[in-house]
Amino acid sequence: MKQVPGGIAAPKGFKASGVHCGVKRSKGDGGQPAVKNMPEHLSDKKDLALIVSEEPCTACAVYTMNRVKAAPLYVTMDHLENGEAQGIVANSGNANACAPLSHEHAEEMCVLAAAATGLKAADFVVASTGVIGQELNIGAIERGLPAAAAALSREGSGDAANAIMTTDTVKKELSVTCSVGGKTVTIGAIAKGSGMIHPNMGTMLCFVTTDCAITHEMLDQALHEIVPRTFNRVTVDGDTSTNDMCVVLANGMAENELIEWKDDGYTVFYKTLHHVFEQLARNIAADGEGAGKLITCTVRNARSEESAERLGKAVVGSSLVKAAMFGSDANWGRVLCAMGYSKAPFRPEFVDIRFRSAVGEVEVCRQGAGLNFDEDAARSILEQDEVIIDVNLNEGEHEASCWGCDLTYDYVKINGDYRT
Repeated sequence: MKQVPGGIAAPKGFKASGVHCGVKRSKGDGGQPAVKNMPEHLSDKKDLALIVSEEPCTACAVYTMNRVKAAPLYVTMDHLENGEAQGIVANSGNANACAPLSHEHAEEMCVLAAAATGLKAADFVVASTGVIGQELNIGAIERGLPAAAAALSREGSGDAANAIMTTDTVKKELSVTCSVGGKTVTIGAIAKGSGMIHPNMGTMLCFVTTDCAITHEMLDQALHEIVPRTFNRVTVDGDTSTNDMCVVLANGMAENELIEWKDDGYTVFYKTLHHVFEQLARNIAADGEGAGKLITCTVRNARSEESAERLGKAVVGSSLVKAAMFGSDANWGRVLCAMGYSKAPFRPEFVDIRFRSAVGEVEVCRQGAGLNFDEDAARSILEQDEVIIDVNLNEGEHEASCWGCDLTYDYVKINGDYRT
């Protein structure tokens, strides 16, 4: 496994682009489309992404568990009924959810993408992210898609990653190679996510491309096994959005022997895809709205992976734990308290807790009881960019890691005026 440049356009046969079309308002443009002759100071307000494969792809997706789903998800579900796709079109700045003409506009985005690329509307996955309840400026997208199509390139991943950002502060992209049957297989991805993040797909979009030759059944199985162990173990604020999806397109252009069952090739592909998803999950948690630090909770020696996961989610999802991490306060009682209401089985009197970071570690609880520890050393450990809450249950052989972030004043500020 090796990390390589190129992001979502790194696999053979894929190109990507991202442009500003006017869905987002940019300073100085009054919200009007600014695709042609874009002033340099507006170029960071990209809001329309396009990803296209040279060849048809095997395609699979998972979607938000929220009962309220945005129109693009339903259109994508319909287009992926045959297990195939060849492109992705996505906008930021407007969720196209619970809004006038939302389904019609989602379908129209696919029609416009098809016209700009020479493909069919049914070949496209469609996604939107942003404000809920406001009608999508489909005219801006219509004017922007020809520019997006013209800009498609093997170097376009960064622009596409920028174009799907909302409150994200950094773009999220990754590409990795592995060897499957002597052939080099590449997996590339971009993602967005910062707020409304909670297990069962928080407000996140993740688009994944690969040149691996793999059947729909095997790709779908890998996706549905890995997402619960990565993206569904992230929580920022306990909210699950209306627009979340994770989509994988595989065009087979690596020319490896087709993966049809769980052989050695599948194992390598699975591990590589898991690595990509886990890194992006960590990046999303670290970039939580207003976040100052990434919190990882690893629960070890549990009776089952399920119980370890439930305990870890409770810890990183606790507002009191998150607030303590913001204040660099080694308040381990909040960790044990969160575990206690998780409804997962464990013996509190067996639990050991440590706080770890790049500068060291401190044991704060042993067998369910507090220890004397150096408060200054603990504060120094908790002041780092990533803090690990290590929970040892001393009851079994299973473990799980979950990810979250601290709760800061900026989270409230960001969400207090998000719509306006």
